[in-house]
Amino acid sequence: MEKNELMLVSNPATVEYTDDNIRHLSDMEHVRTRPGMYIGKLGDGTHPEDGIYVLLKEVLDNSIDEFKMNAGKKIEITIEDNLRVTIRDYGRGIPQGKLVEAVSVLNTGGKYDSKAFKKSVGLNGVGIKAVNALSVNFEVRSYRDGKVRMASFSKGNLIEDNTQDTETEETGTFIFFEPDNTLFTGYSFNYDYIETMLRNYTYLNTGLVIVFNGQRIVSRNGLEDLLNDNMTATSLYPIIHLKGEDIEIAFTHTGQYGEEYYSFVNGQHTTQGGTHQSAFKEHIARTIKDFFNKNMDFADIRNGLVAAIAVNVEEPLFESQTKIKLGSTNMSPGGVTVNKFVGDFVKTEVDNFLHKHADIAEVMLQKIQESEKERKAIAGVTKLARERAKKANLHNRKLRDCRVHLNDVKGKGFEEESSIFITEGDSASGSITKSRNVNTQAVFSLRGKPLNSYGLTKKVVYENEEFNLLQAALNIEDGIEGLRYNKVIVATDADVDGMHIRLLLITFFLQFFPDLIKKGHVYILQTPLFRVRNKKKTLYCYTDEERVNAIKELHPNPEITRFKGLGEISPDEFKHFIGKDMRLEQVSLRKNDLVKELLAFYMGKNTMERQGFIIDNLVVEEDLPE
Repeated sequence: MEKNELMLVSNPATVEYTDDNIRHLSDMEHVRTRPGMYIGKLGDGTHPEDGIYVLLKEVLDNSIDEFKMNAGKKIEITIEDNLRVTIRDYGRGIPQGKLVEAVSVLNTGGKYDSKAFKKSVGLNGVGIKAVNALSVNFEVRSYRDGKVRMASFSKGNLIEDNTQDTETEETGTFIFFEPDNTLFTGYSFNYDYIETMLRNYTYLNTGLVIVFNGQRIVSRNGLEDLLNDNMTATSLYPIIHLKGEDIEIAFTHTGQYGEEYYSFVNGQHTTQGGTHQSAFKEHIARTIKDFFNKNMDFADIRNGLVAAIAVNVEEPLFESQTKIKLGSTNMSPGGVTVNKFVGDFVKTEVDNFLHKHADIAEVMLQKIQESEKERKAIAGVTKLARERAKKANLHNRKLRDCRVHLNDVKGKGFEEESSIFITEGDSASGSITKSRNVNTQAVFSLRGKPLNSYGLTKKVVYENEEFNLLQAALNIEDGIEGLRYNKVIVATDADVDGMHIRLLLITFFLQFFPDLIKKGHVYILQTPLFRVRNKKKTLYCYTDEERVNAIKELHPNPEITRFKGLGEISPDEFKHFIGKDMRLEQVSLRKNDLVKELLAFYMGKNTMERQGFIIDNLVVEEDLPE
């Protein structure tokens, strides 16, 4: 093709544009064509904000709204084979005459009437329709007035619709759905994520009983239960738990660094905060400062704070259909602002509480003063450390950045997920850098082993160049709200040194940025130990068992390569391990993990005790399988 022919083809003015190019999509076709507009990213269930959990939440929100209307105190949820979901509530049941429309026609629902659902989560008549459209099998049943109307669908298309008499079933709604695995490729529900979601529902709806695969979940003390169930550090004083009309807060201080927040709107967990959380952060600090009448820094007041806030907003506005960040500025159309509503409540109730509980106020003051003392102690090194970090990033010495960052796409329903790989040494860093997706994958290169930060103060974050530059790369000095990447991936060799580096990095995060782990941002990259291949096929093996099976499959005498380090894997091969089939293991943190005790044992100065543990638990495998 000649040069002028290339120009002709690429010129948009020459492309035909006729009536045939204009298409109309049905409601269900539009959802399937543009799922990101309705549920955010698709995913496969490995992340708590993946689409399959949004589908589950959309169904549950309707059942929760029934409970809020005093119609049904129990919800039963069953998940089979981590794939198929059944939800049964005992509310009023969807009006049967409009049952099919209610689950298949967009902008159809009972929540446009604010008298019936004044402070509901689902207001747009979209959620359950998206579940229907994105499920290979979907069934709805409405039990009302001694009758049950049943309708079944596949990918949003009606398959069957009939009505029968029923005398035994209680009033309510039954929903069954099986996500379409051509969209949610290789998906599987993670029960830990689901249990967390369900517990959050019960914290916000005291008295509601949720039965999940036979397990009964209920809360009697609301947000106080939430903090008690989620804190991984000991509270310095009893949780302060205050309730008002349309607002509930709970908070305490712990000995951990940073701040930790759980926020909710109309029972919906707003994982990315929003106007209500921002208002709480501002006013809790201001109120405490005014109470003590001292020149306190807000950062010192909030250091170690663990808090939860829940508000009920009439016709809430969220920044996306997934409802994970509140955008409303007013509590109701034309009403008081969210900032003023939260601020007035916090100012009055927290101030009153502190005046009545001088013992708690004294402990709080001591914690704030300790934070202030430490901050001032490191003030001299922070300015220099920030300048070093800026210079290092500017010259691209440590960080090979990507183009898309977390705050570019937060709450907007985009598919992009930014990641940063923390690697050891130049060779591994080079392999990943040459293989990565430059739009969404950044690389941070460590020089040698990080310092064991256990038992040290935050001063070490600024004095130690590696920690200082890592903190700057992640943009978490002022908390994880500024985090630049969805996933912080530790990518080290699968040997003893690599395992040690993993442990040192996780210790660093646990010590100074525990919320980074608690919010599910930290992962371990799994890379293959072996490559087994013949002339026709190549298999990568992550365990000895996979290696044995690969040898059997590719017999006779396949070539076997043992990867001793990430730097030994060529960039052409490495791209397979950090692409769409990337294997990640999420680092999780729960209350019963006994973090303080674990860190003291594995990272403390009890060398002889650890040595004895290793000797007592040493397993020698003399005859590994061939």
